[in-house]
Amino acid sequence: MNTLSYKTISANAQTVKKEWFVIDAEDMVLGRFCSQVASILRGKHKPDFTPHVDCGDNVIILNAEKIRMTGKKMDQKVYLRHTGYPGGQRSTTPKEVLAKHPERIIEMAVRGMLPKNRLGRAIYGNLHVFAGNSHPHEAQKPQTLKFKY
Repeated sequence: MNTLSYKTISANAQTVKKEWFVIDAEDMVLGRFCSQVASILRGKHKPDFTPHVDCGDNVIILNAEKIRMTGKKMDQKVYLRHTGYPGGQRSTTPKEVLAKHPERIIEMAVRGMLPKNRLGRAIYGNLHVFAGNSHPHEAQKPQTLKFKY
């Protein structure tokens, strides 16, 4: 086959067409749900996916407080952080985080599935998580997306 008969198309910031999706997280399993959201944020569902370009879509997640975890993870899983001071390690469980800031469980899970570099931080800005059923992004006319699992 003649290699000059076709060209590989590489997306860039000017050619990428970004869309908005709204997803309901009610009764979804956290890990499975967030892996699919991370894939959409990254743009892996598009035929012109380019690894070094932010070609993903914007995602709005509703009902973050109704996400679920399998097994006993709600009580036994531990989120660790450090204040930066000696002896400053703090730990919380998903149940405690869900009571105070329900959006953070999904945000932390999705952030962990994105690249750990400048591009990953830029892609993370396209995620919008809300506790409850309303959001302030109606002007973008988001499409409703449902996952099949």
